[in-house]
Amino acid sequence: MILHTASEVISFCKKLENESARFYRDLSLKYTEHKDFFTSFAKENEANIVQIERAYYGVISDAIEGGFAFDIESDSYAFEAALPQSANYADALAKASAIEEKILKFYADAARQSDSLMADVPRTFRQVVKKRESRISKLKQLA
Repeated sequence: MILHTASEVISFCKKLENESARFYRDLSLKYTEHKDFFTSFAKENEANIVQIERAYYGVISDAIEGGFAFDIESDSYAFEAALPQSANYADALAKASAIEEKILKFYADAARQSDSLMADVPRTFRQVVKKRESRISKLKQLA
């Protein structure tokens, strides 16, 4: 599905954040020795949604929403949030890193595409990119 409007992109952001939050909550249940670590990522995802919505609602107008600010193929950023039963801890960390990299790419691409039309939304997307880069680093340290 091609995402064109700001509303479509924000809805997709929420989907990515919610799916990855569910993934981290599942990891926190499966790997209880790192429960707090994975739960903190899930909570941060919820905070990302609030931050993005706040930036979006603060700048959105009918003129922007009615136009086409994006050209994003959502399938390029899709991921499977379920962890196979046979997955070990190393597999789980590798999957988490792959999910983070895919979501990071989405936010970076969305920020670049919306730069000329909005200021607060791409800035917020870039803040999420930095958080995701930090997560990837933390996940690699656990491996």
